[in-house]
Amino acid sequence: MDRATLSPRDRRALVAVGVQFFVNGAMTASFVARAPQIRNRIGVTIDEYGFLLTVSAAIGVVGSLVAGRIVHGATTRWVLKAGAVATVASLPVIGVAHTPAVWLVAASTYVFFDTLVDISMNLQGSWLSARRHTPIMNRLHGLWSLGTLAGGLGAVAANAASLSPFTHLVFVALIMASVLVVVTHHLLPNDAEAHGDEVPGTTLADARRIAIRIPTVLLALAGMFAVAMEVTGGDWAAFRLADDFTANAALASAAFVAYTVGMTIARFGGDFVQLRLGRMELHRFSVLIAAFGFAVASLVPDRNVSVGGFFLVGFGVATFMPKLYDDAARLPGKRGAGLGAMTAGIRVACLVTPAAVGALGGTDLSVGGAIAVYSLPAALGLVVVTEWNERLLRLRTPSASRC
Repeated sequence: MDRATLSPRDRRALVAVGVQFFVNGAMTASFVARAPQIRNRIGVTIDEYGFLLTVSAAIGVVGSLVAGRIVHGATTRWVLKAGAVATVASLPVIGVAHTPAVWLVAASTYVFFDTLVDISMNLQGSWLSARRHTPIMNRLHGLWSLGTLAGGLGAVAANAASLSPFTHLVFVALIMASVLVVVTHHLLPNDAEAHGDEVPGTTLADARRIAIRIPTVLLALAGMFAVAMEVTGGDWAAFRLADDFTANAALASAAFVAYTVGMTIARFGGDFVQLRLGRMELHRFSVLIAAFGFAVASLVPDRNVSVGGFFLVGFGVATFMPKLYDDAARLPGKRGAGLGAMTAGIRVACLVTPAAVGALGGTDLSVGGAIAVYSLPAALGLVVVTEWNERLLRLRTPSASRC
């Protein structure tokens, strides 16, 4: 990361935020990768476990809805510190739970505070990105992806060493707690200065407040459409090959690997492409690539071509979330309000997408047909709401518009 344009304090803050992204991904992957053993320990069926996941995800929606008020009333550094304590403390409980009720309380605690952490670290990342010549949000999200890879590999190693989920997650919690004690100390301390809050007594005019409400709603819709594409591409890639082409487990997994590789490459290169093309131009190009990838992956009757299509899907959707988080973080008004709305849209899509694609796949459609029917309209919806939002922000709140 080029940090030459930042002050020494901001450089330390940038490193801290980058580590926070990595740690956040690693912690989540650590217990998600142990889900089968955890499910067996609490004694539920796959359907019951899915219901528990849905309930905890709904708690995440609540977290998104109250995040703006919490972040604006405190500071992002304070929220990150509190969130770090809560998420780290909940990990061992998730691992030791023997009943669905205990697991649900621990998982819901993790998801609620993870939502606040997610919003706060993206706010800090966006503020630091705005101070640099080269944008940074894509690479920060790339670090999150690397963190999930590290957490997943750690779970593989823990399984190989015959460590129980509890022992494994205690070990993860201790490491993450040690890292976060140092990291949170170096985060940006002054949100009002970083966000450009208004001076007391000079609040937004009523007309401008109304103008900001519409972009906030559009950000929520954009989050829904973007995650609908991201989840469909990642979660259903292996099913496309396994069910539609009767591929073996190794080849079916290759579709997900191709998707992940495409996403990782694009996230670490996206900032430099954005610098050359522009923010909206990169977004339009990314949506086009993702839509083309979905069409190839889901409609072409060749399993090898389908794997290549999922690579294009990952490559295209990779820059969606960094852009939307950055847009929401810089929306005028209360800190965290835009991100709260956008992440609420994300979490609603996470609730709906698995059931919707599964239901479509259970009809006369193939898995590929279900993917196409769900993802391609989402791509069109994403184009419409992001272009509409860009136009509104340029016309009504020029200070929020960025090239």
